[in-house]
Amino acid sequence: MAENLAYTYVIVGGGIAGVTCAETLALLRPTDSTDRILLLTESPLVKAVTNVVPLGKILNRFDVEEKSTGELAAANNIDVLLDQLDSIASEDHLVRTTAGRCISYRYLCLCTGARPNIIDKAKGNANVIGIRDTESVEEFRKRIHTATRLVVVGNGGIASELVYEVDGLEEVHWVIKDPYISSTFVDSGAATFFRERLNTKASVDKEKTIYKRMRYTEQNEESASAGVTKRGAALGPDWHRAFDIQKHGEAGTRNANKVTIHHSVEVEDIQEVTSGLQVLLTDGTTIECDFVVSATGVVPATSWTGGCDRTFKLGPDGGLFVNWSMETSIGDVYAAGDVCYAGWEHAPHWFQMRLWTQARQMGAMAARSMAAKRAGEEIYQDFCFEMFNHVTTLFGYQVVLLGRYNGQGLNDKYEVLLRMTPGLEYIKFVLVDGRLQGALLVGETGLEETCENLILNQLDLSPYGEDLLDPNIDIEDYFD
Repeated sequence: MAENLAYTYVIVGGGIAGVTCAETLALLRPTDSTDRILLLTESPLVKAVTNVVPLGKILNRFDVEEKSTGELAAANNIDVLLDQLDSIASEDHLVRTTAGRCISYRYLCLCTGARPNIIDKAKGNANVIGIRDTESVEEFRKRIHTATRLVVVGNGGIASELVYEVDGLEEVHWVIKDPYISSTFVDSGAATFFRERLNTKASVDKEKTIYKRMRYTEQNEESASAGVTKRGAALGPDWHRAFDIQKHGEAGTRNANKVTIHHSVEVEDIQEVTSGLQVLLTDGTTIECDFVVSATGVVPATSWTGGCDRTFKLGPDGGLFVNWSMETSIGDVYAAGDVCYAGWEHAPHWFQMRLWTQARQMGAMAARSMAAKRAGEEIYQDFCFEMFNHVTTLFGYQVVLLGRYNGQGLNDKYEVLLRMTPGLEYIKFVLVDGRLQGALLVGETGLEETCENLILNQLDLSPYGEDLLDPNIDIEDYFD
């Protein structure tokens, strides 16, 4: 007999967006309220944001910690259910799970995230793995101990860190469709700056703490017995610190100068051969390897929509179309994180990018919106959506992205100011008519809050000219 449950709020997804939404709702819930919160997740390990360090008004650096569902539930007085979303009967405010449960809700928030966009030529090949979540990194760790040759396809944050962190292989081939590395985040100048670190990493002290994953056997068994195909949540920032992705038994040697970068090419074909895989690139190059890592972006995970009683409005990227309050086209159904498409009119310095930072911000915004609707209150969009902001780590450097840091949407009608100190920092300001529109800060620059203020206030910087980035002038003293 199917189990019937009833909750005020049901959040689907144990990633950063879903957990942030559940935790925020728990904080907003009145102490005398009988409102119940359920987090529906496919994995016994969920991702929670910890160690939040403000770097400005909007900008925050944070860690993502894996927690057991029991730990999360106890800390926030919420219920967690290991199961998988099957369908939504929105007319009746019901969701059904693959284990046969029927859950009624007052408000529903969909945070099902995204799935790796495996390269077309490799779909179904067991020797091509996508890296997106904790489980896929575990699979990578197992394979690397017996491998000597690796091909990494993709040019985003995960691909960049993977190439930099992996160690002990004879050959690492990095296949990118762009003319320079890490183009998802940086320009060609910063890519050159990073390339120096990649080429000299043998001399860089890269001692790091390896955090061992906790294992929750009972919950894993419960998940299996419920018929759930476990898929973990997305990796958080600095994900590589939590995993030892070096090949041991190599006397600790670094694989400096063993990374071959193939620029401006894509994978034409992948064939099984006796020695492993043979990868053919569009420029005619053939590479033999043991396995391929596909880190070529993600697509919103909306496979469950086929069983819904009403059709969701989708954005051009296939994500669930949401307004500024994170509500979908179906009443009382919200969405946050990688699964959604930001369908509202964006602020001049904000745009959507499927990143941990925005997943956290959207999850919190969805929680505020649902709580306000429940209380009959009016709210406004969070200030964090006034300006794009993200902090990450690439090639061992802190990287801060603010506003239109690469001139996105400015139609090449902008000027750039640069300051670079090899091995130390790379600073780029994007200006239009003397006003700062975006900034890229690599290294410990200390300019994060100053740049935030200048972008938000749109102060005319024309009088300062090129002196704005003069290393002998502390501009933070002027503009803070």
